Formats: sequence, structure tokens, C-alpha cells
Amino acid sequence: MPDSPIPRTLPMVKGGLFGVFFLLGMSPGYYIPALSNILAGKGLGSEWLALAFLAGPVASLVSPLIVGALADNHYAGQKVLGWIGLISGVLLGSAFWMLEQGASPWWFIGLLAASSIVAAPMWSMLASISMVHLRSGEREFPLVRLGGTLGWMAAGALTSYVFFADHSPVAGYAGAITRILCGLLAFLWIPNTPPVGTARSLRSLLGLDAFALLKERDHLVFFSVTTLLSIPLASFFMHTPLHLIELGNHAPAATMTIGQISEIAAMLVMPLVMTRFRVKTVLMVALTLSTLRYVFYAVSGSTGGIEWLIAGIALHGMCYTLYFITGQLFLDRRVDPGMRGQAQGLLSLASNGIGSLVGTLLARQLHDHFVIGHHGGWSAYWWIQAACTAVCVPVLWIFYQGVAAGKPVSR
Repeated sequence: MPDSPIPRTLPMVKGGLFGVFFLLGMSPGYYIPALSNILAGKGLGSEWLALAFLAGPVASLVSPLIVGALADNHYAGQKVLGWIGLISGVLLGSAFWMLEQGASPWWFIGLLAASSIVAAPMWSMLASISMVHLRSGEREFPLVRLGGTLGWMAAGALTSYVFFADHSPVAGYAGAITRILCGLLAFLWIPNTPPVGTARSLRSLLGLDAFALLKERDHLVFFSVTTLLSIPLASFFMHTPLHLIELGNHAPAATMTIGQISEIAAMLVMPLVMTRFRVKTVLMVALTLSTLRYVFYAVSGSTGGIEWLIAGIALHGMCYTLYFITGQLFLDRRVDPGMRGQAQGLLSLASNGIGSLVGTLLARQLHDHFVIGHHGGWSAYWWIQAACTAVCVPVLWIFYQGVAAGKPVSR
């Protein structure tokens, strides 16, 4: 690596991106960890829980590529981000209002799905916008993205200890208000990000040009492994809070923020990691730790010791950061600037879309059989999730090649 100093991004730019990431992370941090218990408190069983957690994956199949293509080729990125924040926030608040009023659960599911379809591209879009304005993405993006982690942590603590909303739609209202605020401040805090792409075809408008990335071997391997990893990952927020409640924990939303502590540590060392180690090495470590996380969960299921479950939660943030933040930086290194939004959208499609969709359906079936049906309990449930995660390790090890040193794109 060259020893010459890297130009730094203006503090105002980094502060604005950090602040929007903070609010973006805060919004789901209020209600996602509490959602299982909120629905249970309304007397809604596992079928409604599965449908609620399917809203995000289905949305990620629809909108990230299209919205990414619009930002790449047609509209300023910060304006697109602002409008989808405002619209999705209103829809999210409406969903939880229907739930609180005792309306048919289908109203809640429908409005939650609508909100998710609109909001699905926000994380990938903000990552893409950040790469445009940060002069040294590898050094500065993890620190800016840290805002999302801190926002999620703050929301979890507020949910449990200030709003006492671990079982209440109030958590959803807080998420909706924060999402709207995030949209408003995207207009004010994010620098102008005009489109740099020139494509105008219907294929480009739908974001389908992004699939051309899969012709390159390492891209195909990375997106395939991401999809496989996201299948067991879907069970983390879906069923960890229920396991915590069963083990006697009465503030699961706050307890789940333990994962963000390790995420903060990982974010802080990411600038060093990305300049000292190969992408393949970092991804392999992340996949190994991800497997170990669910091994700890399984031990908790067999022993009844909540400390094992908390140890697994603590590993989650490190697993997520080392894999997905590395993945976002990997894509930024290797795609044309006019494809950045679509590339990040394709990552969202693979992880939050296909992987999470399959994972949510599988998690419901496994939970109903092993936990509710008493065929092995939580231990068997989590061992299967650990095995699904472990499959990713040899796939990446065998098929990912990496780019030789000295080539224009990094390792």
C-alpha cells in the first residue's frame, strides 16, 4: 500500500452522512427486535410473525435495483433517498396504527409490506451515495456507517428502558417518526449527488444491467455466498427475542443491542483491516464467526444458559460488519461509478431479498417443528442454522479467486 497521505473528506460531509445513517439505523432499531413480542402481545401466532418478517425480503426483490438504477441514471441520489424516507415512514406508522386499533392483521401486513417496498433501497442507496463523497472509502466509510449501528443501539435502549415498548406498537410509531425525520434531513445534510450513468433503456430503468456483474467469477461467488449466508441470518431477529424471553430476559430489545457493541469495535478496526488483509481472508473470518454464533445459540438451547445466547448475540455485530461492510467496499472497488447504485441494490436483492425470503420461510417451519412441536427444542433449531451457515465457508474458500496484486481493482 502507498504511504502517501490520503486526502480527507470535509467534516461537514462526513457529519451529514453519519447523521443520516444514525437515523436510518435508529428507525428499524425501535421495532425490529421487538416485533416478535409485539405480535405475540396482540395474540398473533407464528404464521403472522412469518408474514411480517417476509415483508422486507419480498420488498428487496422488487425495489432496490430499480431505485438504484434511477439514482445512477436519472435523479439526484439525496432526493430519491429523502422521498422514499418520507413515504415509507408514513406507511410504517399507518401499519402500527392499524395493529393497535385491532383491525384485521392483513391491514398491518399490507401496510408494512408497502412501507418495506418503498424503504428497501435506503441502506444500499446511502452506502452508494457515501462512496461518491468520501475520498477514501476504505478508511472513512466504516466510520460513517458506524452511525447506523449507534442509531440502532440507541433505539433498542429507548424501546426497553424509556418507552417500555418491547410488547407495544409504540416502538413502531417511534420507528416511523424517525424514518420521516431521516427523509427530511437527507435533503438538508447530504451533498448533491447527481446521476453519473447515461443508460436510458427499459432494461436499465429496471436495474437489470446489474446482473451483468455476475459474469465475473468472483462477483458470482460473492453474491451466491451472500444469498446462502442470508438464509440462516433471517432467524436472528425473528427468533432470538423469543428465545431470550423464554430464558427469562424481560428487555430483549435492549439485550439485542449487545450485538452492536461488537459491531462498533469491528467498524473501528475496519479501516486497518481493509488495507492490511485480502478481501477473501476477511470474508472467511466473518463466515467462521457467523457459524460460531449459532453454535453458541445451540449450546444455550441444550443447557438453558442465557450466557451462551448473549455470547452469540455479541458475535453478531462483528460477523455482520466483517462480511457485509467488506462486501459493500468490495463492490465499490470493482464496479463502474455509473453502476454503483445498482451493484449495491443487487447486494440488497441477494441478502435482504432472496436469502431472507428463503430463510424466513425455513425459519418458520423449523421453529414450528422443533420449538413449538417439541422435537428437539431450541438446540436442534439453532444447530440447523449453524450447519446452514457453515456451508458457506468451503464454498467461498474453493471458488473465490481474488484479483492478483497490481491490477486496477484491489485484491
